[in-house]
Amino acid sequence: MFEQFSGGYYLGRLYVEPYEGDRPAMSRLDHEQVTRQLYADGTTPAPSDPIADGQRPLVMKLGARHLAVRGRDEVPERTLAVPFDLTDDGGTYPDLREVLLAKAPHAEQLIELGAPVGI
Repeated sequence: MFEQFSGGYYLGRLYVEPYEGDRPAMSRLDHEQVTRQLYADGTTPAPSDPIADGQRPLVMKLGARHLAVRGRDEVPERTLAVPFDLTDDGGTYPDLREVLLAKAPHAEQLIELGAPVGI
């Protein structure tokens, strides 16, 4: 779903769709899979990594905005559900878009700075 992009990010393509929730979300199964694949050793989360062990959201960059993304059962697979008030760009939805996923150390820094929307 995501591949190497830069020192701080992975690159992926997800369907972006507005929804009535108050925080950005993706399928719980996708969230768990991405966490296992990119933030852990493939079987269990690293014990010292708060993102991999589920204590923190994934941090994705959509356009110029960082989003704190949690897993939710009602979100379809391969979809990034974004609250309506964050989708005011006039786009047509659902829309397949490139999304950047912050690597664990970078995500942690962004969270500490309070940069992502939806913390």
